[in-house]
Amino acid sequence: MTTMDAQDRPPGRCENMAEIRAEIDRIDRALVKLLSERQRYIERAAEINSDRGAVREEDRGEDVIAKLSAEAGKAGLNAEIAEPVWRTLVERWIAFEFQPLDAENQCSK
Repeated sequence: MTTMDAQDRPPGRCENMAEIRAEIDRIDRALVKLLSERQRYIERAAEINSDRGAVREEDRGEDVIAKLSAEAGKAGLNAEIAEPVWRTLVERWIAFEFQPLDAENQCSK
């Protein structure tokens, strides 16, 4: 095994920066897969949802942020990282979901 092989090694067992970077790269690849999966649900929601107002439900957005912030806290993720990251993601997903609605509205004009 080389030091560049990611082995799902706990941080305390990493002995050098190459091992730490390999683990971070492994986690980043997993995050990309999860975000891609989430995107497919957003795409389906955009197919189902024809009401722009239903896409941006402020109560739903705040509920999502609160739940994710609580989960982040349980997992030991710093709130100063977690909350702004989730807020940005939620806003980007909403904008992404608006795209087909906006395109449809442009075509109907």
